[in-house]
Amino acid sequence: MFQSMMTPVLALVAWTLVMWLWMYATRIPAMQKAGIDAGKIQDPAELNSLPIEIRRIGHNYNHLHEQPVIFYALAIYSHLVGVADELNIMLAWAYVGLRILHSLIQALWNFVPVRFLVFVAGSLVLIAMTVRNGIALF
Repeated sequence: MFQSMMTPVLALVAWTLVMWLWMYATRIPAMQKAGIDAGKIQDPAELNSLPIEIRRIGHNYNHLHEQPVIFYALAIYSHLVGVADELNIMLAWAYVGLRILHSLIQALWNFVPVRFLVFVAGSLVLIAMTVRNGIALF
């Protein structure tokens, strides 16, 4: 199970869905409390009246559809061309762990300097995977 490049992909997809559930489990009650009718929203900025603690969870859900796209592409590429060796699999799991940590920091604490360091660490993992896949071409 942990020897496949696709398992970390599944794990990050599952985590994204956890964040989706968390977002709606907190956003819907907050919207009801604020008297916001979802059927009448014409501009997402109308949600800015929700407490920041609620909005941060939604922001993180959106973030999980940004940089992780590079991870998905790299993981699938690695799997398809046969560069899914032990080191790339470990890098993939490191990236997933860092994204989960990033989510928890943003949703629960949001101390930006720490969150930024975790983001940079994830970026470095993606760079390492990219370089390893590039080297494998030659």
